[in-house]
Amino acid sequence: MHTKIKSPHSLHLRLLLAAPAVFGMIAAQAAGQDGAGAAPPVPAPATTAQPLQKVEIKGAAASYDARRNDTATKIVIGQEEILRNGDTTIGEVLKRLPGVTVGGVQGRGGDVRMRGLGSGYTQVLLNGEPSPPGFSLDSISPDMIERIEIMRAATAEYSTQAVAGAINIVLKRAIVTAQREIKAGLQLDNGNIGTNTNFQVADKQGAMSYAVGGNVTWARFERPQETITEGSNAAGTPTVLRRAEQGNSGHFEAIGLSPRINWTLGPGDVITSQSFINVNRFRGDSTERVATLLGPAPLYSGTRVDIESDVAQVRSDLSWTRKLAEGAKLDMKAGVNWNKRESRAPSLNYDASDRLILNRLVTSDSSDKGVTANGKYSTPILEGHALAAGWDAAYSKRNEDRIQRESSPTATCLVRTPSGDCLTPSNLDQVFEANVSRLAMFAQDEWTVTPRWSVYFGLRWEGIRTRSEGNSYAAVDNKSSVWSPLFQTLWKIPGSKSDQVRLGLTRTYKAPGVNSLIPRRFASNNNSEVSPDQQGNPNLRPELAWGLDLAYEHYLEAGGLLTASTYVRRIEDITRQQTSLVDGLWLSMPVNAGIANTRGIELEAKLPLRSVYKAGPNIDMRANFSRNWSDLDSVPGPNNRLDQQTPFSGTVGADWKLDKLPMTLGASYSFQNGGPVRISFNQYAYSVPKRSLDMYGLWKFNPKNQLRVSVSNALAQDNIVQSSYVDERGRSSSTLITPTTVVVRAMLEIKL
Repeated sequence: MHTKIKSPHSLHLRLLLAAPAVFGMIAAQAAGQDGAGAAPPVPAPATTAQPLQKVEIKGAAASYDARRNDTATKIVIGQEEILRNGDTTIGEVLKRLPGVTVGGVQGRGGDVRMRGLGSGYTQVLLNGEPSPPGFSLDSISPDMIERIEIMRAATAEYSTQAVAGAINIVLKRAIVTAQREIKAGLQLDNGNIGTNTNFQVADKQGAMSYAVGGNVTWARFERPQETITEGSNAAGTPTVLRRAEQGNSGHFEAIGLSPRINWTLGPGDVITSQSFINVNRFRGDSTERVATLLGPAPLYSGTRVDIESDVAQVRSDLSWTRKLAEGAKLDMKAGVNWNKRESRAPSLNYDASDRLILNRLVTSDSSDKGVTANGKYSTPILEGHALAAGWDAAYSKRNEDRIQRESSPTATCLVRTPSGDCLTPSNLDQVFEANVSRLAMFAQDEWTVTPRWSVYFGLRWEGIRTRSEGNSYAAVDNKSSVWSPLFQTLWKIPGSKSDQVRLGLTRTYKAPGVNSLIPRRFASNNNSEVSPDQQGNPNLRPELAWGLDLAYEHYLEAGGLLTASTYVRRIEDITRQQTSLVDGLWLSMPVNAGIANTRGIELEAKLPLRSVYKAGPNIDMRANFSRNWSDLDSVPGPNNRLDQQTPFSGTVGADWKLDKLPMTLGASYSFQNGGPVRISFNQYAYSVPKRSLDMYGLWKFNPKNQLRVSVSNALAQDNIVQSSYVDERGRSSSTLITPTTVVVRAMLEIKL
C-alpha cells in the first residue's frame, strides 16, 4: 500500500511562523550531510497560497509511526523487538506478537494463526508476497528481518487470502553503513546440545551497496510421545484400551546464505537483487510399541522407521524502484524459486508377538519450481489522494514421485476388512504433477479528507487455477476467482492528541491448497475412525468471507498505548474434514459444509513504567489478550466452533533495563486456551490449554560485544490433544501426550 507521511497541522503553523530561523538552522546542518536516507519534503498546508521551500531532514522518516498514522490498520514490530529474546526462528518471534498464536507443540513451532484461526485463514507474506511452495519461513534467520507487519484487515495491494488477517515479514534492504557482525551460540534441549551461528557482512561503495547474511545450525533432538487408544460400545462398556510408547530421535543440520545488492542508478532510481539459498539435512528414527490392555491388538503392535531427508531451496528476485515526476513512483519485481526434497523411509512392522510381518520402503522425490512478477504505479495525482494500481502474477509447478515397496515373510493375510477382503503387501508407484497459476490486479486510494479523517478504498481481483494429473487418479482442473472490495477509515477524535478510531469492511477468501484438491490417498499405519487415511477433494470451492473490524486506540507518552478492537467474519462454503467408512477402511476428506460465523475482541497495552511513576525502574510492560467465538451452521452444538480455533489467548511480558549495570532482563508468559470442539456430527476434538514462559538476559560488555542468554518453554508443560468418533456403535478416541522440554540458549554477539 502506498504510504504517505502526514505532518501534523500544528507543525505546519510553527514552521510558517519560524520559517527564517528554522530553515536557516536546517540548511546549515544539511550542508554537512550527503543526503543519503533523506526524508520526504515537509508539505505545505492546504490553506497556504504561496509555495514553501522544500526541506529535506535526514532521519525524519524513521520517526514516522505507521501504526498510528496509516489509514489501513497495521501493527509494526521493529528489529529491536524481533531480536530481543534471542530467538533462532521466526515462529518463536511470532508467538509473542499481539493477536498471534502458534499451533503445534510448545517450543517446536507450528502453523501461524490470527484471531485464533488456523487451517490457512492467516496469510503469511514475505516482502509482501505469498511464500512459494516448499519454502519454509523458519529457514530465514530473525537477524535478516527489518520489521514484521501485522495487518488485521486486508488491503488491495496484498493477497486477500487473509480471512483472519495477514503477517508480512519484511527483510532488510537499505544498507546505510558498513557492518561486520557474527553471533555464535549454544543451546541445550532435553540434554542434547545444538549450535547456531549467524553472520552479517554489509558495506556501501559509491552507487552500490551489498550485504551477505548466513546461518549454520546443527542440533540433536529426542522427543518421546505416548498415545492412548480407547473404545466403548453403545452401552458405554469399555472394549478397547491400548497404550503406545513412541520415541523420536535424530539430528539435523542446515546452512543458509542470503546475499543482496542495491544499485543506485540515480535519485530515486534503485535496483535491488535479493536471494536465499538454504540446504538442510535430517536423519532420525521413530519407534512405536503398542501394549494392548483390553480388546484386540492392532495390525501393527511394533514399528521402527528410519528417516533420511535432504532439502535444498533457492529463491531470488530482482526489483526496480523509480521515482517519477510529480511525486509518482513505479515499483517492479520479478523472481524465481526452486525447491528440491528427497527422502527415504524404510520401516519394519511387527505383530503383538514381536513377529516381523511387513517390511516397507518408501522413497519420495519432489520438486517445486516457480516464477513471480508484480508491479505497482502510485501517484498523488489528486490533492489529498494517494492513488495506486498494480498487478501480481505467479506460476508454480510441482512434481513428485512416491515409490512404495512392501514384502512380508508370512504367507497369510495381513488383515481382513469387514467385507472379508484380504489385505496383502502392495507395491505402489505414485507419480503426479501439479501446476498452480495465479493472477491478480488491484487499485487503491488513500484519501486524506481532513487532517483528522482519512479513508482507504481498494478493489482487488484474484484468480487461481490448479491443474494436476497422476497415475493413481483422474486429472484435476480447479478454477476460482474472487472480487474483493475493501474499505478502511481512520478518525482522530477532535480535541484529543491521543485518541482515534478505526473501521474496516473487507471481502476476503481462502482458496483450497494443492494437497486438499488432489484425490491421492495417504494410508494410515493402523487405520481406524480416529486414525483414518487421508485424501484430497478435487471439487472443493474457495471459502468466501465478509469481515467487519472496529478498533479504538489511545496513545500514551513515551511510546505507550492502549487499544481495544473487535471483529466479525461470515465465512461461506466453510471447509471441514469429514471421516467416513469407504470400502472397509476409514477415510478423511475435506468438504465444503455450510456457513461459519466468527467474532472476537482483542486488547493490547504497552506501558513504560516511568511514564506513570518517574522514580520507578526503567521497565517496559506489555500485554495482549484475545477472546474468539465461532459456530458452524452445518454442525450441531455445543462447541460447534471452527476446528483448531483458539478461544482465548494472551501474553504478558516486561523488559527491565538496569540503570547501574549494562544489563537488560525480560520475560513473557503466554496462555492459549483449548477445550472441546465438535468438528462434525460424529467427530470431536479436544486440546489442553497451553502455557509458556520465556525469559532472557542481555549483558553488554561494550558497544560492540554482548552476551544474550535465554530460556524458552520454562514451564515444560505436556501437550495433550485428543480426537474422538462417536456413532450408534459406540465411541473411539485417541489421545496424544507429548512431553516438552526447557530450551536454554547462550549467544555471543560481536560487531567487528
